[in-house]
Amino acid sequence: MGTPPKWIDTDVHNAIKHPKDLLPYLPKAWHGQWLGQGIGVDSPYYSPIGVMRKDAKTPEGGAPGSDPHYLLKHHMDKYGIDYAILTGSGVLGISLHVDPDYANAVVSAYNDWLVEHWLRVSPRFKGSILINASDPHYAAKEIDRMGSRPDMVQVIMASGARMPYGQRFYRPIYEACERNGLPIAVHPGTEGRGTAGAPTPSGYPTRYLEWHNILPANYMAHVNSLVCEGVFEKFPNLVFVAIEGGIGWLPHLMWRMDKNYKALRDTVPWLKRLPSEYIRKHIRLTTQPIEEPERPEQLVQLFEMCDAENIVMFSTDYPHWDFDNPNVALNALPKTMRQNIMAGNASKLYGLYEAPEAEEPQEASGETGDGAR
Repeated sequence: MGTPPKWIDTDVHNAIKHPKDLLPYLPKAWHGQWLGQGIGVDSPYYSPIGVMRKDAKTPEGGAPGSDPHYLLKHHMDKYGIDYAILTGSGVLGISLHVDPDYANAVVSAYNDWLVEHWLRVSPRFKGSILINASDPHYAAKEIDRMGSRPDMVQVIMASGARMPYGQRFYRPIYEACERNGLPIAVHPGTEGRGTAGAPTPSGYPTRYLEWHNILPANYMAHVNSLVCEGVFEKFPNLVFVAIEGGIGWLPHLMWRMDKNYKALRDTVPWLKRLPSEYIRKHIRLTTQPIEEPERPEQLVQLFEMCDAENIVMFSTDYPHWDFDNPNVALNALPKTMRQNIMAGNASKLYGLYEAPEAEEPQEASGETGDGAR
């Protein structure tokens, strides 16, 4: 057994350098739409500081996160990060496109592009299989198609959705995840876009600040649905990763669900344990954006309330504006808790038990892989 990893970053946004880069993997019937529309699901909210860090642009002036070699140097080597779990940039909204055939074609093209242009560059990059959650049967086929690749370590979909993720409509996705031994993750940013419902139960906030503040409400809805609908009884090996949704809401939700379950358990007869027990076993969270109370010891208390030592994983959200610096993000936490969150929990979930060997990253191949379209 080699040296265990010290840092695993579970939310790194790799970007497509130019829309034309996807064309070799996309059926020609969709080329015009891809070049003219792209994902086709825009945000109504404006951020005056932008979404990306200005210093993360590539030396050639390319979009932040679009050059794997520069990302290795500017982010991973700089902070001593062993592995980056790639979560994509601007692609998750494809699940909310009105045309499922177009969405399915883009999803498959993206996954082939990801293998060719990122995963073959360095073993330090680990991929997330993009799916169109609005078409669960095609999504399941895509998971089966890509799931045997060792550098694909999870499935990812938008957190914005037409219905909560515990509902039986999504079961083919979870069956495929469990069949391939992969966790499934969601990432925010698509709430209120495309075919998704409004970002809040009361409708649309006015400004980006309001929208950003309330994102955890959507995560609460999905976790509540997954547990109460019996997803984890149906799929006992499934793990659900809530990326970039915060952590402070979880103790409240656990307590509220447990209290109500004791009085209303007849409405969910398939549950065999307290809701909080399912959460501790099957739900994982990431640190960014970590809560920042004025008294650091309150953060430790908050983490203790939800067993964060065993269910939370470190993330930076590179290269987004609210990036968390690994050198300072977890300093308030006790040593054991900090080590588990830095890498231990992600090591167990993704099977990354050894730090990668020191080597020069390989140049990305210009040839298309076997799955290219």
